Amino acid sequence: MAAEQKKKFTVGLVGVTGYTGMELARLLSVHPAMRLVRVTSRKEEKRKLGGLHPFLRGFACGELVISPPDPEDLASACELVFLAVPHGTAMTLGADLLRRGCKVVDLSADFRLREASVYESWYGTGHKAPELLVEAVYGLPELYGPRIAAARLTANPGCYPTASILGIYPALQRNLVEEDGLIIDAKSGVSGAGRELKPGSLFCEISGGFKAYSPVVHRHTPEIEQELSSIAAKKLAVTFTPHLLPVNRGILATIYASLKDKRLTLEQALEVYSEVYAGHPFVRVLPAGELPEMRNVRGTMFCDIGVVVDQRAGRLLLVACIDNLCRGASGQAVANANLMLGLELGTGLFMPALTP
Repeated sequence: MAAEQKKKFTVGLVGVTGYTGMELARLLSVHPAMRLVRVTSRKEEKRKLGGLHPFLRGFACGELVISPPDPEDLASACELVFLAVPHGTAMTLGADLLRRGCKVVDLSADFRLREASVYESWYGTGHKAPELLVEAVYGLPELYGPRIAAARLTANPGCYPTASILGIYPALQRNLVEEDGLIIDAKSGVSGAGRELKPGSLFCEISGGFKAYSPVVHRHTPEIEQELSSIAAKKLAVTFTPHLLPVNRGILATIYASLKDKRLTLEQALEVYSEVYAGHPFVRVLPAGELPEMRNVRGTMFCDIGVVVDQRAGRLLLVACIDNLCRGASGQAVANANLMLGLELGTGLFMPALTP
């Protein structure tokens, strides 16, 4: 067993207390080619990981002692480090790790936007490592797989953008829809708001409820627009409205786009989607008449996409569904790390949904 472990890539995890850190620890605890050797948190240092997260007791990583984040120690022990930290923190720590020769997958928003001015306007703070924005690769494997494999810094996408971009990508790429007037109506489970204690996330506040929040001003908007503009080769603006569902996990995004050819049939649209996503194992294009459900992707890397053609209204309706913590965050981070370390994309990630 010791000899087998030496063959594994050593990785570290900065920020192990939040939901994305927890999910990363869960996935890495059984990863066949990565070994978690460092876990960090300033709040929980000196505790064993299995004490902080009892679901990891009995696994090797559960015996790791949590330490404060030290770039020198992380870089000396790890070939790659996951940063599951708030925005504003990763830019400094990520730069320190890169200087020390360590590869980085950042789950925050610090390296997703290619222009520092756009980051500053949406996040209200200056960017401390703007030179890295040009180098960082946006970590959506279906769009940027080869570039991710060659990267030393990958910016893991947000959860809403992952579902939204994957949902509309083939339609924009194949020129099926008008670039203007795109509407994204998305719903998320409460874990997307993070693990911090907030009145709006309390059980009594959300149970039995359903609400829209942050229309027009949600911080994932520029990320979605950046990537869709790149696909369309022109600057796009989208109407993006997120909603909060009283469930733990999941995102379901319904996208509305006007057809360029009002005669497009459902069979033709499905053929385009199937062609574009052929060879991409974590996107499942559903058969005609079927629509995605959160329960079918819970705890997995899959993005399920349903396609509807409304010829009467001249619109294409796309429904994309993911697990916000796995495909929308930690699982995608592991997939990106797989590529960066020369592994197959799906190593350690093929699993059916957690049902019921």
